[in-house]
Amino acid sequence: MTLLFLLLTLLQPPPSPPETARVLEAARATMKAASNCFLITLDDSGQPQARLMAPFDPDPAMNVWLATNRKTRKVEQIRRNPRATLAYHDAVGLGYVTLIGKARLVDDLAERRRRWKPEWKDFYPGGPEDADYLLIQFTTERIEVMSIGRHVADAPQGWQPAILVRQGSGWRQP
Repeated sequence: MTLLFLLLTLLQPPPSPPETARVLEAARATMKAASNCFLITLDDSGQPQARLMAPFDPDPAMNVWLATNRKTRKVEQIRRNPRATLAYHDAVGLGYVTLIGKARLVDDLAERRRRWKPEWKDFYPGGPEDADYLLIQFTTERIEVMSIGRHVADAPQGWQPAILVRQGSGWRQP
């Protein structure tokens, strides 16, 4: 019986890719459930460097804001090479989201005030005006989603993530 099931499974055509709106919805839900992500930048030798971050929720265009201290290594790495990746893991929903794109440092005081969180007061005693407080704007160019709990890329044939790439102001499957 097991061999027959395996043969029938292997002979089935691969599932059709989920529609773009469903992939975006699963990506947002997975990112929110994860609450933290890894920001991955490249050092001078091209070696990826990962650090745990507490991002803001993605905006409608799937771009993400993060806060950091301007004295960190990641700030210099972004200045030298803006290519970056954000990686989220939702253990409960059995899923992950990877965003590939570019990071930009934002030192605009109005934006820093707008994105200030009172719980950061211990890290930045001067509040949003603190000289060490800096924002990172991550612009997403590619999204990869796999979520068993949200039924995106959860078929046993291949276990390939659903992929979206930016096209103008929208998204398309490659």
